[in-house]
Amino acid sequence: MITHNPISDVSDFISPLAMQWYVVAMFVLVVGGTIIDTIHKKSAKYFFENARRSREARERQLGGGEKISIAVKTVAEDVLASGEFCNPRRRIAHLLTMYGFIIFVVTTVILVFGYPTPATPTPGYLPLLWHLGALMICIGGYWFWFGIRVDVAAEGNPWYRVVRADLFVLSLLATATFALIWSFLQWSGAGGWATLFFWLFVLASTVLFGGVLWSKFAHMFFKPAAAYQRRIAEADGSMDNLPPPADKPEKFGLGIARELPRHY
Repeated sequence: MITHNPISDVSDFISPLAMQWYVVAMFVLVVGGTIIDTIHKKSAKYFFENARRSREARERQLGGGEKISIAVKTVAEDVLASGEFCNPRRRIAHLLTMYGFIIFVVTTVILVFGYPTPATPTPGYLPLLWHLGALMICIGGYWFWFGIRVDVAAEGNPWYRVVRADLFVLSLLATATFALIWSFLQWSGAGGWATLFFWLFVLASTVLFGGVLWSKFAHMFFKPAAAYQRRIAEADGSMDNLPPPADKPEKFGLGIARELPRHY
């Protein structure tokens, strides 16, 4: 099962071109949703204004080498290692979900555009990575939802409490779960059941990528910029002009009250 390319079998009832156009459409939805989200929440305006204030208040000028070093450190610690999470369990769950998502999306694109039919033999490692990525999403996501999120030492929310911000994680979990079930049923020759879960997989992925405007999806694009801006402000001495620390429930930037995240 794990070395079988389930996408190639879809060509029996959906043309490869239609699958490819679907992937392109999801990409457009993500880009468009992120841009609209940025405009609606004025995130870009906030970042540029904050950067301007920091430049005016800086105590020293940073050299190009220092900025590159800070950028590398930001990518290594804040992006690749999710250094903002102090809770080890939360960080591991996040990393599993994040890297699983990246592996799953990248291999899906490769399979759809490079190996959409059985006529083109698929290298065994690609379906293996596709299944591994989906499994990592499920492990990290379900661990967070049923193990960490409900912990009173973390967020303390019951598993059945769902708010709009949960759209991303729930649609992501549904996408990965339906993908694995669909792949298994298709591999085992379940016929109609496999088709059902394929369409559930498509529906969940459409909600995931089409719901950027109403979920935390766009948040992942803002975090690296915010982390880099914070490190620059710390290095040039302009930190006092940035928003108050998150452990103070004060308003800043867009008028949003910030409190210490309970998963820290």
